[in-house]
Amino acid sequence: MGANQKKVKLNKDDGSVLAFWTTLGSGQSFWVRKITSFYFRSCFEDFAHLRISSWDFDFGVGCGFRVEWGALEKKFEGDEAPSNFESVGLIVGVTGIVGNSLAEILPLSHDTPGGPWKVYGVARRPRPSWNADHPIEYIQCDISDSKDTEAKLSPLTDITHIFYVSWTNRSSEAENCKINGSMFRNVLRAVIPNAPNLRHICLQTGGKHYVGPFESFCKIQLHEPPFTEDLPRLNTPNFYYTQEDILFEEVQKKEGLTWSVHRPTATFGFSPYSLMNVIGTLCVYAAICKHEGKPLLFPGNKDAWEGFSEASDADLIAEHQIWAAVDPYAKNEAFNVSNGDLFKWKHLWTVLAEQFGIEEYGFEEGKNLGLQEMMKGKERVWEEIVKENQLQETSLADVGVWWFADLVLSVSAAMAMLSMNKSKEHGFLGFRNSKNSFVTWIDKMKAYKIVP
Repeated sequence: MGANQKKVKLNKDDGSVLAFWTTLGSGQSFWVRKITSFYFRSCFEDFAHLRISSWDFDFGVGCGFRVEWGALEKKFEGDEAPSNFESVGLIVGVTGIVGNSLAEILPLSHDTPGGPWKVYGVARRPRPSWNADHPIEYIQCDISDSKDTEAKLSPLTDITHIFYVSWTNRSSEAENCKINGSMFRNVLRAVIPNAPNLRHICLQTGGKHYVGPFESFCKIQLHEPPFTEDLPRLNTPNFYYTQEDILFEEVQKKEGLTWSVHRPTATFGFSPYSLMNVIGTLCVYAAICKHEGKPLLFPGNKDAWEGFSEASDADLIAEHQIWAAVDPYAKNEAFNVSNGDLFKWKHLWTVLAEQFGIEEYGFEEGKNLGLQEMMKGKERVWEEIVKENQLQETSLADVGVWWFADLVLSVSAAMAMLSMNKSKEHGFLGFRNSKNSFVTWIDKMKAYKIVP
C-alpha cells in the first residue's frame, strides 16, 4: 500500500470490509472491496453515504466498485464538529434537488475538497423533515424580497463560497428573466459587500442554455449537438443568460472573486419540493398506477421512448460544483455536467415497473396522453396512498410535477447531448451510471417515505 493510501477495516456481522482510497490527479477515488459475502447495500452503516458509480463483480474474490470523490464520508464515533473551518458555504436553494445533495456532501467529511466546511442553507419554506439531519445552519428566507434577503444574509460575514442552485417558474420567459434575475442579484448584493473572505460563486443554470426556454422548445433553430460551452447564445430571451450577465457584473465589484457556471441536463436526484424532480414525479405516477391496478404506460412520445437520452445525477452536480469552487484550474469558466453515458427511457421504464411491482407496462401509441392529462383528479387517490402506507403528509401538487416530466419525456436525443470534454480537460473526471443513479434515487424516495 502506497504512502498516499489509507485503509479502513469495518467488522460487520456478515463479514469484514476493506476500504482503500488514493489520490489520483485532481480528484479522489475510493475503492471498496467486500471480502466475504456478495452484499453491499446495507453493510456500510459506519459510513454516512456511499454512492456507487460503477462496479466490477467477481464472485471468486468478492466485489469491487468505484466511488467518486466526495461521495464516501466516514463517520468516526465520538467526533465533534471541527472548531476551525477552512471554508464556509452558502447554499441558496438548499431544499432543491442539487441543494439537498450539496447539504449532504459538503459538511460531512474532512476529506471533502476545501473542507472542513461550515454550511449555511437558504430556502423559502420552513425546514422539511427530510432535510433536517444535514449538519447545516438553516435559514428561511424569501430571496425574491430584497429586504428579507438583506436582513438574513448580510450578517453572514464569514461566507467564502456561494452555491446558487435556486430558481422559480413563471408563465413567460420575460417574467422568468425578471424574477430569477432579481432573486440572484438580491443574494449577491447582500453577501458580496459584507463577506470579506468571499472567494467563489457557483451559479447553476442548465441545458436550456443551448435549447432555449420551455416556451421555445422545438420552435427555434438550435446549434448542432453535442453542445459545447463555447457555443454562442441563442437569439431568444433566457433567464440563464440574465443570471450570467448579473454574475459577470457583480463579481467585478470585488477583486479576486471568481466564478463558475454549471449546466446540467435532466437531473436525477431527491427533493420532494423541486420543480425539476422527474424521478420523484415518476415514482408518484407509478405508485398511483399500482394502487389502481393499472398498467404503467409511458406518457411521452416515441422518440423519447426509443431514442437515447442523458441525465445528470444530483450528487455528481454537487461534486462538480465543489470541484470548481476549490480547483484553481476551474475558475471563471462555464461547464456542462452530465453523467457521461446514454440511456433509453424504455429500459428505465422496466426498472421503474419492477421497483413498484407493476407487471404491465410499456409504450402504446395513442395512449401517451401526458401526465398532466393522465393525473387529473387523482388527489383523493394520492391521499389514500399516503394514509394506507403511512407516508409523509404531502399533497399531489407538491410531489407530482407533471408538466416538467411531460417535457423531459418528449425531448428528442438531439436536444439532450452535452459534451463533457471541457470538464475532463480541466480535471473533473467524475461520472455516473444513469441506470444505477435512477435506482438509487427511487430507493431514497422510498426510504424517506415519500412514496410506498
